[in-house]
Amino acid sequence: MSDTRSALDLANAIARREITAEAVVRQAVEAALSDPFCAFTRVFASEAVASAQAVDRGEMSGPLAGVPFAVKDLFDVAGQVTTAGAKLRLGAAAATQDAEVVRRVKAAGAVLIGTLNMDEFAYGFATVNTHFGTTLNPHDPSRLAGGSSGGSAAAVAAGFVPLSLGSDTNGSVRVPASLCGVWGMRPAQGAVPLDGVFPFVEALDTVGPFARSSRDLRRLYEVLAGEALTGGNQPLRIARLDGFFARNAAPEAVSAVDTLMAHLGGSAVAELPQAEAGRSAGFVMTAALGGALHLDTLRARAQDYDPAVRDRLIAGAMLPAAVLDKALRYRDHYRRIFYQLFDQFDVLVAPATPCSAPLIEAGTILIDGKPAPARAHLGIYAQAISLTGVPVIAAPLKTDGLPIGLQIITRPGLEGAVFDLMHRLEDEGVLGFTAPGGRA
Repeated sequence: MSDTRSALDLANAIARREITAEAVVRQAVEAALSDPFCAFTRVFASEAVASAQAVDRGEMSGPLAGVPFAVKDLFDVAGQVTTAGAKLRLGAAAATQDAEVVRRVKAAGAVLIGTLNMDEFAYGFATVNTHFGTTLNPHDPSRLAGGSSGGSAAAVAAGFVPLSLGSDTNGSVRVPASLCGVWGMRPAQGAVPLDGVFPFVEALDTVGPFARSSRDLRRLYEVLAGEALTGGNQPLRIARLDGFFARNAAPEAVSAVDTLMAHLGGSAVAELPQAEAGRSAGFVMTAALGGALHLDTLRARAQDYDPAVRDRLIAGAMLPAAVLDKALRYRDHYRRIFYQLFDQFDVLVAPATPCSAPLIEAGTILIDGKPAPARAHLGIYAQAISLTGVPVIAAPLKTDGLPIGLQIITRPGLEGAVFDLMHRLEDEGVLGFTAPGGRA
């Protein structure tokens, strides 16, 4: 049974003793155990119920007391093996302590109920996992949920949990948030600790929250970052990103940007010079650094990898050092170009994905008019932003059709003001979650 109440509403109802934490958590556990979407990889039923009972006894408190949450299976959970979506890690030693972000969410009173599916080693935009199954989109199980944090997005969209954690290196929060129609965030680089998170490309890795409302997302982000956000009364200068971010965009992606800008009454357009080169540099960094991280294991156990992931890692490991060095040097140049846009604008709007969720069976999307693997290309617009290190909110357009999301891009320090804007747009019905089947 799904429950689409917000995390803050649940926390308030539990605090007022209108409902018990145990009842809320038991419902979440039962939903996770009968999950038809392959979102969960493990469910901690007895531990979760025990924690909920502790909340009801007043032994656990905090702003999220009694609220269930789940985490992508690359966050350390004390006593559990962190698989990172890989069969070859099933025999690894169990984590001795929680990842720092897991510890923070638990310290806020939330109750961990399980781990969530992902692309193996977070390398992909589809959550097609040879070992643990393909995560299905709750809006249409014949379609992809996105990745690599697909289980995190699907579990929230399906109403199993109101909050989840994922990671975003090159779009792994923004892509599944868009395809599953939930809120997500890639924080500014370094804003949220990575201690106890299985690495992919540490120069680009971030921890990202998922939620069904912008206010829930904000509260979870504040818990992760360890500080409350403050807004501001200043008007925000907003522009849409054009050029690279309009090319390859399907009609629904273009329409999403059009709808938001029309509602805001804005017509400003910005173009990011060298966006395609920025995406390419991030692609090279990901391939080369990810390949180097796995090189020793690939030599010993290549046959135990997902073949698609293995081949991409091997190709990355074979890139000449000079190519990686050029990409690393270009990153600094690209960031300077990008930050020049903030001289004119405070917020930049772009599609989060080039299209809504493609069919699993098809496995491709159109790039430059030709079919290309969805697993590698659903993140083309997200990748072009990742290299900058700036904060990005993935905001779902309110729609009756398949979900589609937007990237709301800003500079560090303006997160509070941008969240204020998101709350207003959600209240006005332009942005927001719609449950599968249009229930709420």
